[in-house]
Amino acid sequence: MEAFKTHRGLVIPFNRANIDTDVMLPKQYLKSIRKTGYGDWLFDGLRYLDEGDINTDTSTRTINPDFVLNLPRYKGGSILVAGDNFGCGSSREHAPWAIRDFGIKVVIAPSFADIFYNNCFKNGVLPIQLSSERVSSLFDQIDTNEGYELQINLERQSILLPDGTDLPFDIDPPQREQLLEGSDVISLTLGHRDTIMRFEERHRKVAPWLFNNSIV
Repeated sequence: MEAFKTHRGLVIPFNRANIDTDVMLPKQYLKSIRKTGYGDWLFDGLRYLDEGDINTDTSTRTINPDFVLNLPRYKGGSILVAGDNFGCGSSREHAPWAIRDFGIKVVIAPSFADIFYNNCFKNGVLPIQLSSERVSSLFDQIDTNEGYELQINLERQSILLPDGTDLPFDIDPPQREQLLEGSDVISLTLGHRDTIMRFEERHRKVAPWLFNNSIV
């Protein structure tokens, strides 16, 4: 996983509350066994006017010209500002996969569903929780300033606004370190390899019958 330290990007406003993971990535795309390639299906039911599935060529589909991801002014955006309770619904990890594959590196919202929030860290997406008032102010600024960008500094835990305002944000230290180091849960576990091996050696002496591979 790519390490995340700082990021500057165009902001996409998605001012809706209670967006669930089925809206982010509808159930028909869960049939795919890949962990990449979901970006074209992000917010599929809102983004397109026709139905699709994993076998549909998205280049042939009818685009919804009014949906925010399809508006020219937000093309190439990599920071999503969303409404309250973002990522509710089922626990599907495909949702952050789709966000990541679309090119969104940061999601800012007043609150997140817990499982979605944790899945973001596991997949290289930084979820930032700010107060409802702060998020509302961001929506206003994005709306009135085309090309609105934010600069995120994870090391300092701050968001730099175009006017020079520095907004601090809180984040759990282990999850912060996970993104800063670009570590997934497997690599974090392997970081304790020596401790695990010492435990197994001790356990083998205490309970050797658990390590007997012979078949009775």
